Amino acid sequence: MKFTFKVFFCTITVIAIALGFGGIYLVNSLFGAAIHRETRQAMDENDILRFAFETIAMNVPLKYEHLQDKTIEEIAATLKTGRHIRISGEDKQALYSFEGLDVDNTLLNAISETTQACRIINIHGHYYINTATSVNVLGRFLYLETIKDISSVFDDRDTGFAIYRNITLLTLLGGAIIMSLISLWLTRPIRILSGAAKAMGTGDYSIRAKHVSHDELGLLTNDFNTMADALESQISALKEAAESRERFVAAFAHELKTPLTSIVGYADLLRSRKLDEENRFMSANYIYSEGKRLEKLSFRLLEIIVLKNRALKKHITPASAIFAVLEDTFCPAEVEVMINYDEAKFDLEADLLITALVNIAENAVKASEPGSRVEITGRITNAGYRFSIRDHGCGIAAEEIDKLTQAFYMVDKSRSRSRHGVGLGLTLCADILALHGSTLEIESTPGVGTEVSFLLQAAPHFH
Repeated sequence: MKFTFKVFFCTITVIAIALGFGGIYLVNSLFGAAIHRETRQAMDENDILRFAFETIAMNVPLKYEHLQDKTIEEIAATLKTGRHIRISGEDKQALYSFEGLDVDNTLLNAISETTQACRIINIHGHYYINTATSVNVLGRFLYLETIKDISSVFDDRDTGFAIYRNITLLTLLGGAIIMSLISLWLTRPIRILSGAAKAMGTGDYSIRAKHVSHDELGLLTNDFNTMADALESQISALKEAAESRERFVAAFAHELKTPLTSIVGYADLLRSRKLDEENRFMSANYIYSEGKRLEKLSFRLLEIIVLKNRALKKHITPASAIFAVLEDTFCPAEVEVMINYDEAKFDLEADLLITALVNIAENAVKASEPGSRVEITGRITNAGYRFSIRDHGCGIAAEEIDKLTQAFYMVDKSRSRSRHGVGLGLTLCADILALHGSTLEIESTPGVGTEVSFLLQAAPHFH
């Protein structure tokens, strides 16, 4: 069942129960008050008749010592005008009875000589109040009963129930219309959220639920939209990762295919033909160079895989120790490598950072013509310690800079392969710097050169 219907039916049920019990209580309360009033009047009238009977009896001339039955009947006849009365003797046998009414002696048998009682009885569909009291006059102990028709009170009760039933039905009808509108209004945010969720289920992660209220459902809408933003971001990231993985696999297959084709081709040439010394050396050299490229590729991939599952083992390292390794690695080189730095100390894993710097510097050397200059610097700044490697080579187009950290991406593939490049160096550098809370910053101008830098936090005290 829809939530709208649940709200509607629950509300109508509560209203119906409330009106039902309220109506029963109201009508019965009015009915009880009316019965009490009629009972009180009937009892008062019974007292008045008893007093009138005693008065008349006292004023009747008597021929006998005791009041005779005939005299009692005559007195009762004078009292019955407009009333139903019954006079019974000491043995509770009727001396003068109701006309047209057959009333049993249940009430008469229940009273004593000093009590007064009443009851409500139903005779042929009519309701009466039957009252009884004792009369002690002129040596006779009698019982006086009255019957008063109160059917109108019961009719009023039935009429009240009928009127209230009609009012209840009209109220429920009006309430149903109003509650259907209210339930639709209250559940509108839920329907909007449901529609948005269905749209997201079909793959439209850009959908957002419209904000239509400022209550708890409005807050739920905000939370849903926040969740949708996070979900869309994660889905985009997953798609990007999947596409990146596909590109990685395709590039990896291509990088394997090229050297393997050369190795297989030249190995087959050496196996199937008798070559002179020069051609044999050339073939073996191709096999060796491509094998070295495959070896470097495998080492790079292994480094990246191990790096992603590695916990850093940091220790305090001075800048001089890092730059000393760079001096040993690149001096002498095909190009002039100039190293200049400010002394400082760092809390890091030195081997990983040196690996990143060597990879960046190697790229700078490969991009430079023989005899040009590569500058490696380390400077203390307000933001931290900045490592920078600048070359004066061919430079990189702006649209290619964002792709440099992608696995197997090479700006100049023929130049990189001729120097055994595999396109994984900057990918490895980016992962190393991410572990140290930093990122690569690349600025380049085609034909002028490239500067690659990154920022690290130095230890509190510089030297």
